[in-house]
Amino acid sequence: MRLENSYIPVEGVGEATERKLWEAGARTWDAFEPSLCGPTTADRIESFIGTARPRLDSGDSAFFDRRLPSSEQWRLYEDFRDEACFFDIETTGLNHTHDDVTCVTFHRGGDTETLVRGDDLTPENVRQLLDAPLLVTFNGARFDVPFLEESFDLSIDAPHLDLMYPCKQADLTGGLKTIETEVGIERDRPDLSGKDAVRLWREHERGVDGSLETLISYNREDTVNMKTVADRTVARLDEYLLP
Repeated sequence: MRLENSYIPVEGVGEATERKLWEAGARTWDAFEPSLCGPTTADRIESFIGTARPRLDSGDSAFFDRRLPSSEQWRLYEDFRDEACFFDIETTGLNHTHDDVTCVTFHRGGDTETLVRGDDLTPENVRQLLDAPLLVTFNGARFDVPFLEESFDLSIDAPHLDLMYPCKQADLTGGLKTIETEVGIERDRPDLSGKDAVRLWREHERGVDGSLETLISYNREDTVNMKTVADRTVARLDEYLLP
């Protein structure tokens, strides 16, 4: 599913109309013919396509993010996957107003970078690494994003795909590690959890050798695995949706 397949960003076009257009042969914008729908809808679609093509060519993900229903934001993924920034944080607890971010890993274009509290985890570095046309997290809308905004006085307003929701649409339920298992991902340290991440940071603060390295490895695995989860989730949704 690419944005060029999508008609639901058009005012007044819902899933039923979109499916009828696909089934009539208009699988992409190039194949759309005004005769396939009523004149008002046809005018809106043609107007939208005329506006959307240059926006897509210029990489304006925010334009489509504003127009897609929240349940369909996963449609951004195929067009922006190569530039998408996957990120995941570890913290000292669950309260973003009282607890601290200990490390953040960013994965983009095959490169992975981890910032660590007390070293290079600064507002400037976080802001720079989040400068992407699409951000991808798992449960980040409720956890990672509020934590980063509160901790580093940021306003994160880039298009954001929280994988927890498309995973549910694709019948992949549970936490990230449960879903990883279901889509065939094997972890190096499947025994570690979020509670262990807190423990490892506390051990690092006490000077325990190897604890920081283990924490970073865990955080990086979380982040890199999201790419595979996203790929396989979107593939499932494609199969469900496209005729």
